[in-house]
Amino acid sequence: MGMVVVISLPLILFCILLGVGCYFLGRARGRRDVFTNPQVFGMPTPPPGATSFPSPPPPPYVKPGNLNNV
Repeated sequence: MGMVVVISLPLILFCILLGVGCYFLGRARGRRDVFTNPQVFGMPTPPPGATSFPSPPPPPYVKPGNLNNV
């Protein structure tokens, strides 16, 4: 039983150290990416060279004589 603890203790410490290192490196990289590539929420811009505007959507379908029920 003592042999398992002696062998696995360095592995546990290595995993904890690796996890903490990846956490801090990932956090630093994420903060750097925020400044270099900010996320913009909204309508996407049209591709270059697209000059025509899309046609408006068709009007909603209304049954004939449906206005009499109002």
